[in-house]
Amino acid sequence: MPFPVLAAPLLTALTERGYAEPTPVQAAVIDPDTAGRDLLVSAQTGSGKTVAYGLAMSPEVLGDAARLPAATLPLALVVAPTRELALQVQTELTWLYAKAGGRVVACVGGMDPAAERRMLAQGAHIVVGTPGRLRDHLERGNLRPQSLKCVVLDEADEMLDLGFREDLEAILETTPSERRTLLFSATVPRAIANLAKNFQRDALRIAATGEGKQHTDIEYRGLIIAPGELERATVNVLRFYEARSALVFCTTRAAVARLHGNLVERGFTAVALSGELSQAERNRAMHALRDGRARVCVATDVAARGIDLPDLGLVIHAELPGDPETLLHRSGRTGRAGRKGVSALLVPHNKRRMAERLLLGARVTAAWSPAPTAEEISARDGERIAEQARAMAAEEQAEADVALGQTLLADLSPEVLAALLIRTLRGPLPAPEELSGISDRPAPRAPVEPRYPNAPEGETEGIWFRMNIGRNGNADPRWILPFLCKRGHVTRQEIGRIRIMERETRFEVAAYAAQRFDAASRKPDPDDAHIRIEPAEPQAAETRGAPPRRSPPTRRPK
Repeated sequence: MPFPVLAAPLLTALTERGYAEPTPVQAAVIDPDTAGRDLLVSAQTGSGKTVAYGLAMSPEVLGDAARLPAATLPLALVVAPTRELALQVQTELTWLYAKAGGRVVACVGGMDPAAERRMLAQGAHIVVGTPGRLRDHLERGNLRPQSLKCVVLDEADEMLDLGFREDLEAILETTPSERRTLLFSATVPRAIANLAKNFQRDALRIAATGEGKQHTDIEYRGLIIAPGELERATVNVLRFYEARSALVFCTTRAAVARLHGNLVERGFTAVALSGELSQAERNRAMHALRDGRARVCVATDVAARGIDLPDLGLVIHAELPGDPETLLHRSGRTGRAGRKGVSALLVPHNKRRMAERLLLGARVTAAWSPAPTAEEISARDGERIAEQARAMAAEEQAEADVALGQTLLADLSPEVLAALLIRTLRGPLPAPEELSGISDRPAPRAPVEPRYPNAPEGETEGIWFRMNIGRNGNADPRWILPFLCKRGHVTRQEIGRIRIMERETRFEVAAYAAQRFDAASRKPDPDDAHIRIEPAEPQAAETRGAPPRRSPPTRRPK
């Protein structure tokens, strides 16, 4: 379905960017029924929501005009959780409103506030920023809100998670009460619902992309590795998929620095993003990724919030996230705007259960396998090189190159020339790593040793007895076990579980030795005549059991 009637400058901009029809969230927010209403929108990451609210705010910003008047006081304000996301929003809204003469100014932490003040003084139609910096400009009078007709809160759930509630409330309280408020959030927990209730008027709730369902454009893979092979496995996953750009997540700055250095050493064009970098360093890293000078970004969760990379085909969780929400946020960097992507979890075999709980909590299903081996990567390389060679052969060849080829064929066989071509094409590729052979199947449980080694075949349970001393008499397995062996004429292997309770102790004796034990234990020595032993019900012993007390007895049999 093509875009409905929009202002001519916006339709032109969309057409030039290749937008033939709206995504579900875009179609939902520009529906005629939403005109002028406050909106509470939940949509998956990568669903085209920036363009969606850019279009949704157009009646307040542009109306039916062909061009905006000269920029003075801002007409719309967009609040985003991170610097990177705010700058990306500025870029998106700039091209969307370029044909209409729109001026979009960004105000974000880490940038020069004096330069931002000058840009605001020169006028803006739309202002985009992070909560703290926007609040600062409002309080200093640099950002004057009296003409605002629309306010957008982008990724509102993340802003609350990052502790920006007070800043958001201060911003909303400063803006005109008759403004239109558009609130976009991946999820709508109670805190978001309360924010909407307090600062929106009869908001229309839009769930644009089926909350709680697996993102069908993302393929989840659980890759089993040996605990010490994380870096080598990362190399192999990058080599196996050969995505145009990839994002690798670590949990700490130190892990980012270590893995980034490791990848660069192995020949990958990689950049790092972590909280310790300056804004200028972060900007340089992002530019390198966008213009293709770097193919891999290694980042922490905080540094990667809001990152939108073109053609990001692969996300690697080099270290498992701490919760399902972070798993979804990381994975959502790929599979955007209709493109397919892979989210690969590197799972040490001793952490598989943890990974399975994360996937279950995120309501996504992963295909499990060992990490790619060097042999599998070599085979995949062969397929790609053959395809690349065929594509090169289909191109028109220069006469000089054809003549040189004929000269070489006179001296070399076609097989040798083909091998030389393959070597040339394979040369720039980083070498894959040899990994331990780890199965994706859960390790079999170790065989359970029989409780009573000398019991007849099939006899696994014992007979329960009780004696009249418990914790009140300082019962302790250290003296109870040898006492029972002596009193009942049995060995240690014929005594099973021991349950010490407050006023009695229950214990298990191998069934084949129970009759012998019962007969012997009824004939106490004078030194232990005060301890009475008799058969007990097994169920009572199981349900009334308590952990043993580790203190020496005050009165033990001699």
